[in-house]
Amino acid sequence: MLDETSDTDGTLLVPIANAETVDRQLETAIDIATDRSYRIFLVYVLEVPPQLSLQDGRRYLLEDDVEKLLAEATARIESRGVPAESRIRLARGVARGIVGAVEKYDVDAVLMGWRGRPPRRDVILGSHVDKVLRNADCDVLVQRIKTPRPDDVDSVLVPVAGGPHSGFAAETAASIARRHDASVTLLHLRESDDPDRSREDAQALLAEAAAEFDDLEVERALVESETVAGTITDWTTRHDVTVLGVSRGGLLQRALLGTVSEAVGRHAAGTVILVKRYDPVPSRLRRLLP
Repeated sequence: MLDETSDTDGTLLVPIANAETVDRQLETAIDIATDRSYRIFLVYVLEVPPQLSLQDGRRYLLEDDVEKLLAEATARIESRGVPAESRIRLARGVARGIVGAVEKYDVDAVLMGWRGRPPRRDVILGSHVDKVLRNADCDVLVQRIKTPRPDDVDSVLVPVAGGPHSGFAAETAASIARRHDASVTLLHLRESDDPDRSREDAQALLAEAAAEFDDLEVERALVESETVAGTITDWTTRHDVTVLGVSRGGLLQRALLGTVSEAVGRHAAGTVILVKRYDPVPSRLRRLLP
């Protein structure tokens, strides 16, 4: 078990694979953990093929620099005043190892790195990321790491659409903005003839989201557009970080590769973080399926 003696309110799991990706994940992880009084749990998953036992996998497949990578990352986190621990986890698959760590260590959220590669057949963000999004019993954040995040974050963009994932995006953006004293732009897009939401409803939605940011500088933008993903992508060029809740009903359904969140995550400028709030009801239903 993780050390429960430290004065923290939860655990953020950060799976790491190499020095480049850990550098690009840790700044965001530290921002979130500091703001929420979380500990950070680093895990390196060593995928062991079925022809080897797990013990033999450690003996024959584990590279010498993995323990050094974990030690240096842990020291870097602790130097910022955040409690940290690390583990090497052996598993038959990377996603299985991550999901297993979520269950074993009572994790509150997991921050995945994603390189933003083009989708393949039946794979949206990548096989490991897709499986963790679908199966992890905790909140999930997916940070596109093909480019470094700026050291000084001056502005954060939060597209607002309503629902739990949008609320989680606001919480995450607030954690980052508070750490950097950054400005925040809340953006809501609506079609001009949208029958489901009036301008007054949209303004109320933006006001509700703004309440998450306390004394931070917040701009609210209500824009009429017929091309939601393209317009959001255009707005990302003005901001250092974009935090976006997954599209309602979309990102996890393989048939819907053209969802707003996936499209923005792939084409946006700067750093993009897609977030999914954990909903235990679908998880329970999933276990009942054959």
